[in-house]
Amino acid sequence: MSTTSSTRTEAEQHWQTWHEQRTAEITGPYGPLALTATHWLGDAPDGRLDGVPGHWSADGDAVVLRAAPADGLTVDGAPPAGPVRLGTDAGPATARVAHDGRRLPVLRREGEWAVRVFDPGSEARRSFGGIDVFPYDERWVRPGLFRPYGAARTVRVPNADGRERGLGLAGELAFTLDGDEHTLQAAVEADGTLWAVLADATSGTDSYRFRFLRTPAPAGDGTVPVDLNRTLLPPCAFAGHFVCPFPPPGNTLPFALRAGERNRLVR
Repeated sequence: MSTTSSTRTEAEQHWQTWHEQRTAEITGPYGPLALTATHWLGDAPDGRLDGVPGHWSADGDAVVLRAAPADGLTVDGAPPAGPVRLGTDAGPATARVAHDGRRLPVLRREGEWAVRVFDPGSEARRSFGGIDVFPYDERWVRPGLFRPYGAARTVRVPNADGRERGLGLAGELAFTLDGDEHTLQAAVEADGTLWAVLADATSGTDSYRFRFLRTPAPAGDGTVPVDLNRTLLPPCAFAGHFVCPFPPPGNTLPFALRAGERNRLVR
């Protein structure tokens, strides 16, 4: 077997492993499919959340939870002895509050507090039939270049819940395809990796209406590999209660990106 064929086969195997790991992550007991509600506290002035016991209220830099023993809530694994101040949770895996097998992470977005409900018994998790993907194609692995802005920018974009919010952008990710350069506005994550929200000519027809792209952290000269085979479905493709930003202006690619994840399958 030639070196080129061996490399291609190895790359495909790495991609297959990535796809299997993604599926395992999505289907976990507290993965995206388990999200059944996002309760914004601003919409609950009485402190009562539908289907969630206790009294929840925003208080400056924290959410205050007041619960009686009969509510069945636990905080850090034990019933709360009195009012508890809660900060933001990184996700359901680290949520301090739980109830009857569900985890209730606290979220803050643009100064607004919310409580989410992750239920392992969700209908979406029970009906999940897999992630439909385009076949791996080495054509979609491109050398890229990250061009940071002089200063970070924030643009207002619609979100999946119908609200408009700010989307932070740090620079431009460029790559070439068939001799043409294409660019995406991207954010830099805390670990240095890049994240972009994009659409393309397949969006809403042959794939979900928009998708995410993540790359490794760029090298010192800005070079970064762009593997479009690992284009991701956003969390809101798995549960409608996620707040996902739509692509910012300029992030709709003018070609059919037949690569990466296409849609959620339902059985």
